[in-house]
Amino acid sequence: MFAACVALGVGAPAFADAAGDIENSVVKVFSTVGYPDLSRPWTKAAPSELTGSGVVIDGKRILTNAHVVLYASQIQIQANQAGDKIGASVIAVAPGIDLAVLKLDDESFFDTHAPMLRSNALPQIKDSVLAYGYPAGGSSLSITKGIVSRIEFMSYNYPVSGLRIQIDAAINPGNSGGPAISGDRMIGLAFSRAGSDTQNIGYIIPNEEIELFLKDIADGHYDGKPAMFDETQTLENPALRAYLKLDKSVSGVIVHRPAQDDPSYPLKEWDVITQIADTPIDDQGMIKLGADLRVGFRYRVQQAARNGKVPLTIVRAGKSLQVQLPVPASRPLLIPELNGEYPSYFVYGPLVFARASAEYLSLFSKNSALLAGLSFIGSPLVREFGEMRSPELDELVVVASPMFPDRISKGYGNPAASVLYSVNGTRVRSLRHLVGLLRDLKDDFVVFEFQGRFGEGLVFDRKQMLDSTEAILGDNGVRAQGSADMVAVWQGRPEK
Repeated sequence: MFAACVALGVGAPAFADAAGDIENSVVKVFSTVGYPDLSRPWTKAAPSELTGSGVVIDGKRILTNAHVVLYASQIQIQANQAGDKIGASVIAVAPGIDLAVLKLDDESFFDTHAPMLRSNALPQIKDSVLAYGYPAGGSSLSITKGIVSRIEFMSYNYPVSGLRIQIDAAINPGNSGGPAISGDRMIGLAFSRAGSDTQNIGYIIPNEEIELFLKDIADGHYDGKPAMFDETQTLENPALRAYLKLDKSVSGVIVHRPAQDDPSYPLKEWDVITQIADTPIDDQGMIKLGADLRVGFRYRVQQAARNGKVPLTIVRAGKSLQVQLPVPASRPLLIPELNGEYPSYFVYGPLVFARASAEYLSLFSKNSALLAGLSFIGSPLVREFGEMRSPELDELVVVASPMFPDRISKGYGNPAASVLYSVNGTRVRSLRHLVGLLRDLKDDFVVFEFQGRFGEGLVFDRKQMLDSTEAILGDNGVRAQGSADMVAVWQGRPEK
C-alpha cells in the first residue's frame, strides 16, 4: 500500500515529501459548533468558534480530529500563507478514536496542495519528531520539535482503545489534527496534551490507527474497531497461580468477568488466556512488539479479528483449548455516549423526557455533592453506569429538565434527573417505548413512577396534559414537541 504511494504511476497523486511541501499540506481548520444543551434538549448551546489543524491526505481529503469538527454547523480550512478560506464538510467521523475526514467545496485546492506521505511503520523510542499545527497564540504555522517518549495501547474514549504515541514536543490547543513528522513522513496525528500538572507530554494517534479508520470508511460507513470487553486480571500472584493449579510454564491473564454470562459464550471465569492469535501473553497481560516494545495484549484484537471473532488459546481446568471470541465494535450500554448526535427528547405537558447519556451524567461530574445525592437516593444514573442493555431494558429514560411552570403540576417537586420506571404500571423500556405508551393511553389519569428512594409519584389528568402541551411549548419557546424520531412515534408514522 505504502510502496504504491512512493512509486508513483500515471494518474497517481504527487505526495508531499520536502519540508516546504509538508508545510503546504498542513491546514488550519475553523469550526462553528453548536453543542447539545443537555438540560434543554430541544435546543443547542450558543454557537462557539474553535480552531484546529488538519492535513491533506490521498483521495482529495483533509484528515483532522473528530473533536475539532464534531457538532459543527460550518467548517472552513485555510492553507499555510493563504489569504482565503475554503468551505468544508465532514464525510466521516469516529469520535471514539478521535478522527474525522473532510471534503472541500472547491477541490481545485488539491491541485497545489499535495497529500502527505505516511509511514507504514511505528516509530522507535527516541526518534526525533516534529509537530506541525496552528496552536493558539498566533495565526501562522507552528513547528515544535521533540522525541518519541512512549508507545502504549490505551483507552481513547470509552469503549474505544488504540495505540497511542507520547511525544515531548509541545502540543497545545489548536494543534489538534496536525501531523507529527519523523524524517520526511507523517507518523501520526496530534490529538491531545496531558493536564496542567504535567509538562512536555503530548499524544499523537499513530498511522496504524489512521489506516484502520480509513479502511473502515472506504465503503462510506464507519463500523468501528473490534474490541474485547471481558474483564481480566494479571497472573502475577503466587497464591493465585497455586489456586488455579497452573504449571510454571503457563503464562497469561485471568478472565475475571466474562463479557456475557450466556452458557455458549466461549470464555468463563478463571479461564487463563495464554495466546491471542499466535502471540504469547505474559503474566502482566502484555505482548512483545519487536525487541524493545511491550503493549497490552488487546492490541492484537484489531489485527487478528476476522469476521467479528479473534482466536484465543486458553487454559481451563488444566486443559489447553482453542476458542473463537466475538469482538464487536460496540457494547450496548444502558447509558451510552451520544457519539456526535443530538439527544432525542419528548415534551408531554410540563415534563421533558430524554434518553440518559454519558454526556448528561457529566453535568453532575464536577459537583461531588450532586453525585453523592444521586448515589444516596440509589439513582440508576450512578448505579447502572457502565451496565449493558437487557431484553427488558434498552435504555434509561430521564426527566432532562425541571418541569415547565404550569398549574397542573401544582404541589409537585422538581423531578429533574429522575429516572422513569413506569407509566400506569407498565415498565418503560426506552424513550421510544414511552412515547408509544403515552400515544396509546386511554386512561383518565397518567401515573409516572420513578426509580430511586425519596421520589414522588406524579399523577396528572391525561386530557389536561394533552391540552396543556401546546401552550407550554409556546410559552417556553420550544419549537417542536419532540425530536424528529420521537415525533414520528407520537404521530404513528413508520420508521425510515
